[in-house]
Amino acid sequence: MTESTPNPPYNVKSVQRPPTTAPTSSAELFARAEIIAGRTLGELGDNANVVVPEHFKQHKGFTGQLIELWLGASAGSKQQQDFPELGIELKTIPIDHQGQVLETTYVCYVHLLAHIAEQWDTSAVRNKLAQVLFIPVVGERSIAPRDRQLGMPILWQPNAQELALLAHDWEELMELISLGKVEQITAKMGEALHIRPKAANGKALTDAIGNNGQTIQTRPRGFYLRKPFTQAIINRAFGL
Repeated sequence: MTESTPNPPYNVKSVQRPPTTAPTSSAELFARAEIIAGRTLGELGDNANVVVPEHFKQHKGFTGQLIELWLGASAGSKQQQDFPELGIELKTIPIDHQGQVLETTYVCYVHLLAHIAEQWDTSAVRNKLAQVLFIPVVGERSIAPRDRQLGMPILWQPNAQELALLAHDWEELMELISLGKVEQITAKMGEALHIRPKAANGKALTDAIGNNGQTIQTRPRGFYLRKPFTQAIINRAFGL
């Protein structure tokens, strides 16, 4: 199964307030995402009595949190999918007016005390990317946050080729971490999935495995999907 646009079991009607319950099916979730497609963050914020910040320098997760509110997500920041009952993760993708992806897509934190026996099939990355509801957002920096508009949703599952590519990247990167080579990892490594520092500021540190198996302090890291990978998903979904 790949990108899909499931037909909702009822007529989609415009709503003025966020739902108070979680969706009970992927079709209902997709219908909710369709309802807010075309709306701006300002409209969604005003209708939910949520103040949209003037900039995202200190509010980088705001867009996703506002959309979660409108879709009825329940997981919050837990290490599971945003819709655990449905097995679906929510990810926003900033794009320009031509549909070009502007940023990499954050997946989850990297376990820097990983053991070499850890497996891809039971990893947090595999769990997060099992099924994803992508919400494109026209997010060019010249556009004020309130005026940024949501696009049509994409419900995606990795196909065999994508899954193999993600697994290969994950296994190579996690092997380096387990061998104490975290400081040798650069953002250039990985074809679809790569690792970058992930912290509110450069002073934040966490435990990791050092060259000699000792515990060291280093910056937290996150797994990210590269822009070409998500661009291919956008292109297939919208025929770009």
